[in-house]
Amino acid sequence: MSTHVPALELQTGDAPHGTVIWLHGLGADGWDFLPVVHELGLPEDLALRFVFPHAPRQPVAINNGMVMRAWYDIALDGLERRTDERGIRSSAALVDALIAREATRGIPPKRVVLAGFSQGGVIVQHCGLRQRESLAGILALSTYLALPGTLATEASPANSATPILMAHGTQDNVIPIAMAERSRQTLQEHGYPVEWHSYPMAHSVAHEELRAISAFIQRCLG
Repeated sequence: MSTHVPALELQTGDAPHGTVIWLHGLGADGWDFLPVVHELGLPEDLALRFVFPHAPRQPVAINNGMVMRAWYDIALDGLERRTDERGIRSSAALVDALIAREATRGIPPKRVVLAGFSQGGVIVQHCGLRQRESLAGILALSTYLALPGTLATEASPANSATPILMAHGTQDNVIPIAMAERSRQTLQEHGYPVEWHSYPMAHSVAHEELRAISAFIQRCLG
């Protein structure tokens, strides 16, 4: 897979001094979360670049092989079985490339927040915890931790204290909240600082959640 990834960009001010790379969920694209930037209510003097990449198009088994934008395949027998490790690692490499590109534009990894919803959240957690340079933060929304068995040997010490915000809906029927809670427990057992929020919502993003996301970004990049 090529490490070139098409993406939308939105800046909240001239000469941004921080970047949020935000990955969408299965079947969506970079346009999905673009409107969220204005809903975050960030301070006018906080100049950031938001990058919304488009996942590659590929057949997805759980959707009868339909071709759609996806960061990795999902097997017919569920999210926790037959994990598409190759797909996850390939998409993580795309995020690596985006982080490297930001560095060439004057934004070092320590000024980058990785954010992702659902499948996108899987990728940013996998990628972020393995980055060799410290990141500013990781936002994991309505998602879970994939390949937990490899974390102990692959995790980078540089991000052992990187702030992580996890948020999930109590009525999520796509990724049950129990999966997210197990992921949170795994991260905490490995010593990661996890800020946890749950909301009475389905597989979506709530307005109250946006306030928590905004506060997190401001703490990490303010």
